[in-house]
Amino acid sequence: MVNYRYLGNSGLKISEITYGNWLTHGSQVENDVATQCVRAALDAGITTFDTADVYANTKAEQVLGDALAGERRESLEIFTKVYWPTGPGGPNDTGLSRKHVMESINGSLKRLGTDYVDLYQAHRYDTETPLEETMQAFADIVRQGKALYIGVSEWTADQIRAGAALAKDLGFQLISSQPQYSMLWRVIEDEVVPASKECGLSQIVWSPMAQGVLSGKYVPGQPLPAGSRATDEKGGARSIQRFLDDDVLTRVQSLRPVADELGLSMAQLAVAWVLQNDNVAAALVGASRPEQVAENVKASGVTIPAELMARIDDVLGGVVVRDPAKTAENAPKTRVA
Repeated sequence: MVNYRYLGNSGLKISEITYGNWLTHGSQVENDVATQCVRAALDAGITTFDTADVYANTKAEQVLGDALAGERRESLEIFTKVYWPTGPGGPNDTGLSRKHVMESINGSLKRLGTDYVDLYQAHRYDTETPLEETMQAFADIVRQGKALYIGVSEWTADQIRAGAALAKDLGFQLISSQPQYSMLWRVIEDEVVPASKECGLSQIVWSPMAQGVLSGKYVPGQPLPAGSRATDEKGGARSIQRFLDDDVLTRVQSLRPVADELGLSMAQLAVAWVLQNDNVAAALVGASRPEQVAENVKASGVTIPAELMARIDDVLGGVVVRDPAKTAENAPKTRVA
């Protein structure tokens, strides 16, 4: 079963394996299979579910809400996000303006079939809306009881510090950051993690398996596995490209002895690895089949000895991306229309 961790400097506990439905619900996976995956997550002790209004252009929230219908609401932690364009794409259907934030929370609650979300996250930083406007909207949403806590996703260290300071002035706090983080992608370690610790946030990390590359199923010199994310033209193929390099794939294959020594699959090793970071509250994992959920949960509670952590670093060597500037580089420079 899953272990639980506090989220940031708050009293909220979440399951350290959190079920996420990016790239699956409402797009890759049929609704009945999505529901089976959610049931498998609940059976495994996962209580925390993460989605976003933009996933499958709002359909993912609807699918998750339907799958959780009938569960005791107080036993769940439901997270969603706001920023990216939704709806027909009107001028205010995107960003972190007060108008879009207030309308988006209402839409998300309706689709999820709940009166509140446990965590509402700014899905990116909006360069075109004053931060004061965004944080005031979040403060009002918390006071209205529509969200219990507020978090951010893919914000830089400076943006986290500025947001946390404003939140404090407005009588609430930021408690989480949701960045990409894996053995291969460590750009948060030098700046975002220290800023988060300083401001009372912890990480809910996405893509702990580097889009599936760390599962070991992509073999250098071999065709891409049929039906894998790398062959998914709906978005998966684009996001995985940076890792499909022969040197990367060869080094990943060399991690098998480490996984074997711990009695873990390659995928479980990848998830367990991110959970060794004491600022990580949860690893986000998705699933296209229910059995994947049960397998992922086995990474919970694993301790990787220091000598094996060092061996992982040696094996991966120079293919690890560490540059903290990548957080800003990968962020939208202007609001996405």
